[in-house]
Amino acid sequence: MTAPFRALALSFVAALSLAACKKEQAQTAPPPPEVGVIAAEPKTLPLQRELVGRLSPFRSADVRARVAGVLQKRVYEEGSNVKEGQVLFLIDPAPLQAALASAEGALASARANYANARATANRARSLAPQKFVSKSDLDNAEAAERSGAAAVQQAEAAVQSARINLGYARVTAPIAGLAGKQQVTEGALVGQGEATLLTTVDQIDPLYVNFSMSADELSLLRAAQDKGALALAGDGKTTVQVNLPDGSPYAHEGTLDFSSPTVDPATGAVSLRAQLPNPDHTLLPGSFVSFKANLGERNNAFLIPQQAVQRDTQGGFVLVVGKDGKVERKAVVLDSQQGGNWLISSGLAADDQVIVSGIQKVKVGSPAKATPWQAQAAAAPAAGAPAPATEKKN
Repeated sequence: MTAPFRALALSFVAALSLAACKKEQAQTAPPPPEVGVIAAEPKTLPLQRELVGRLSPFRSADVRARVAGVLQKRVYEEGSNVKEGQVLFLIDPAPLQAALASAEGALASARANYANARATANRARSLAPQKFVSKSDLDNAEAAERSGAAAVQQAEAAVQSARINLGYARVTAPIAGLAGKQQVTEGALVGQGEATLLTTVDQIDPLYVNFSMSADELSLLRAAQDKGALALAGDGKTTVQVNLPDGSPYAHEGTLDFSSPTVDPATGAVSLRAQLPNPDHTLLPGSFVSFKANLGERNNAFLIPQQAVQRDTQGGFVLVVGKDGKVERKAVVLDSQQGGNWLISSGLAADDQVIVSGIQKVKVGSPAKATPWQAQAAAAPAAGAPAPATEKKN
């Protein structure tokens, strides 16, 4: 056999061997990994935020001494519920009664003087046509009559003022609510030069929940509303669900009743307030509470199990099985957690096959076999019960 023919034969044999090897490798290549997926479904979901606020009374009134005098007695029980108009303190009324008696005496004197002046003026008016009195005497008599009438009005006002001051000796509750601690003891001189604070009455049913939100966050929410991505609820429709210290939900929901039209320059936040029923006085003013605010509804949002969401330096993302059967990465915007799911506001499309289980088996750009994911099958190993690696729905 000549050398050229021998070389040609060796090349042909090598080509056959290589083809056979590739065919054998193709036949033994592993199948694509099997992953559990869910179909992304857009939903209309509540727009919720976890916030912290401080409770304050619905109304708070300072009870002050409005007249000068010596405090005689505290009538109410500290910390008890009082009604509007209920007497809380007594101030020594003796000086005020004396002032009233003096004013009544001055009124009686003014009325007597007025009666005399009126009689004199009537006599002068009756004699004036016959020229028995001069014009000057008639004018003086009528002027005295008018001065007497004015003096009576002034004396009547003094009597009314004295009666009002005597009424202030009985210090009453301006509103209904819980009466606080006594600030001044019996025997103290109160109301001398200023209205002395005696106690405070707080109405704590309902309560106010005062809180704030970042102006930037509110701007983003309003911009999303303009685009139709969400619908914000207005005052009176936004609800709050308060959590008790033990973590259990409070029995009554509150409603937002005020939002400040301006931004606090010191904090860059907007002040808001909700009204919260408190019929059993379970909550007390001054304490901090955590609550969930339902600000409206989010349109075209997706709830994805937490294990399907990953994060890196670029932000949150999920892996999906594309129509060509290959794994794709999709960056998503994470809004909030709801139970065991992430609420995703953007980044996904309807019917995207989101990989929930088997994420560690796949790589972006590689093929994967999508099978329906079942939450019960995924939760069984966590509870200690064995479960098959994959389980298909019928």
